[in-house]
Amino acid sequence: MENNFEQTTTVGEQGNPPQLIVTENMRSYLYDMAGWTKFLGIVGFIFSGLMVIMALGMGALFSTFSQMPGMEMYGGLGSGVFTFIMILYALLFLYPSLMLFSYAVKAKQGVLYADQLSLETGIRKLKSFFKFYGIMMIIVIAFYILIFLFAIVGGLAGR
Repeated sequence: MENNFEQTTTVGEQGNPPQLIVTENMRSYLYDMAGWTKFLGIVGFIFSGLMVIMALGMGALFSTFSQMPGMEMYGGLGSGVFTFIMILYALLFLYPSLMLFSYAVKAKQGVLYADQLSLETGIRKLKSFFKFYGIMMIIVIAFYILIFLFAIVGGLAGR
């Protein structure tokens, strides 16, 4: 097999460390994974767009509710704040979708054309995707811990 992925695993005379071998099975897995991540990236783009549309629509809906008889209480919900928060969520959802899509394009190009630089760029985008979700998970866990602590303090204070 002659491609840029085949490397030797033996230590050279100069003491160079062994190089990684990417087998045909691994290339096949990377190619299949790139197809699915491209699909997930596109779905993420669609959901981000729908979230923006929903944010703008719900803001208008809250404004309309405040003008209807008996629905004045919904006017105080703050349609602008709701719209801002939903657009922020859409942007938070857009970034990982972009990283997935970028990974898919670069990985597929790297596997098809034995392009080491494209595959490396794709893997870097995948690393960014997981780093983003790792940081978001830390934030969510910290938020839940704070809620739990406030609930305990509130429960003790209410006695």
